[in-house]
Amino acid sequence: MSNPTAAMLVIGDEILSGRTRDSNMFHLAGELTKLGIDLVEVRVVSDDPDAIAAAIRALSDGYDNVFTSGGIGPTHDDITADSVAAAFGVPIDVRDDARALLVAHYERTGSKLNNARLRMARIPDTATLIDNPVSVAPGFSIGNVHVMAGVPAVFETMVASVLPTLTGGVPLTSKTQRIDRGEGDIAGPLAKLATDFSDLSIGSYPFRQNGIYGANIVIRGTDSARVDAAMSRLMKEFDL
Repeated sequence: MSNPTAAMLVIGDEILSGRTRDSNMFHLAGELTKLGIDLVEVRVVSDDPDAIAAAIRALSDGYDNVFTSGGIGPTHDDITADSVAAAFGVPIDVRDDARALLVAHYERTGSKLNNARLRMARIPDTATLIDNPVSVAPGFSIGNVHVMAGVPAVFETMVASVLPTLTGGVPLTSKTQRIDRGEGDIAGPLAKLATDFSDLSIGSYPFRQNGIYGANIVIRGTDSARVDAAMSRLMKEFDL
């Protein structure tokens, strides 16, 4: 039986313009791997409501779980919540449960809950809130879509809140072996290995270091015995 699948939707012009480097995908991939959920696709879209809604619909239909990051803050370009509501065809407005969280937080901090901050309490009908212990403003889950902040510290805590609610599979085992030969020299035997172990993921990641060409061979799979067998074959093939 195959593992559950997931996709990620990264939202924001700042990512596409190169002004911001995304680290959330790296974190999510690692956490999902531990749980036995396969991250299969990652998309990046601009701050365009139609593009966001279309991507949400496509990914929600195609995968067991969808995670979004970005666009749920207090500014005018934070349009993710409205776009997700449109994708699911449900109303959205300031929700009492989300408002209560913000009211309590800003009372504690002595700050004003102005209209801009109140935007972060706009939650689609039928959605459930995702806890945010860092800055309180919640994310939310609707259907199989989990909507989270883009700020890495907040995104990571939201992921930690959501993962225990999901059904995982068999965690992946991964092993890596460095080979100090160019890919052209190892491609043939590596292709044979991949054919013989077609149930595993076998990747070649080339490098050049101190004038030496080489590759890191990464073997991944849910059956640790098979991963060990493939790695043993690899090392024997190249006298490692």
